[in-house]
Amino acid sequence: MSSDDPNQPGLVITVTESIRSFLLSASNDRRLSEELRELALTFSSAANAPYKQIRSIWMESVFDTRPGLISLFSGSNFVFTSPKPREKSEELKERLRKLKELAERKEYQELVKDITPKKDLNEPFSTYKDQIGFGLHVALTMFTGYLVGYFAFRALFNHSPIMNSAGGILGLVFGMLLETFLFIIRTSEPNLKSPSSTSRLKKNQ
Repeated sequence: MSSDDPNQPGLVITVTESIRSFLLSASNDRRLSEELRELALTFSSAANAPYKQIRSIWMESVFDTRPGLISLFSGSNFVFTSPKPREKSEELKERLRKLKELAERKEYQELVKDITPKKDLNEPFSTYKDQIGFGLHVALTMFTGYLVGYFAFRALFNHSPIMNSAGGILGLVFGMLLETFLFIIRTSEPNLKSPSSTSRLKKNQ
């Protein structure tokens, strides 16, 4: 058994001259068991030793030949050892790495927020409400164009079914082109915003 092992169980104390002298004497005492004599001989040459083992040797020694317990341990100090640091698991290391990257990214965004252009929150069709409204508006415009073309050709070509349908299709195409033209104007002009975007801007102010 190695007495200098820092992982020994129990309380560890320094071996003073009085303890060393007692251990050397106990290692030659035939009245002790062979195991205790070997322990005494081992601890006598060590700088530190477990208190429990030394006390066991002292208790098994003859009363008349052993020193007093208080005088034996007088001048000895406790030896405290730091526990080994717990190793982090790979999962914990990966999680800490991601948290560190997230914190660094957030810190970087905080530093450059005044010099980077802000994202346009009023992009066209940024909400379902805008998309549905635009779709209904296109459908209504195309339907209106079809009706206008249908009845216009009906009046011009004396109720011919083929010409009436052709006029409706022509009006539908015209309505679609008109809606496309208006859409291009709305998206190219930053001051023209959809009603829902305007309402969201007012709420944020």
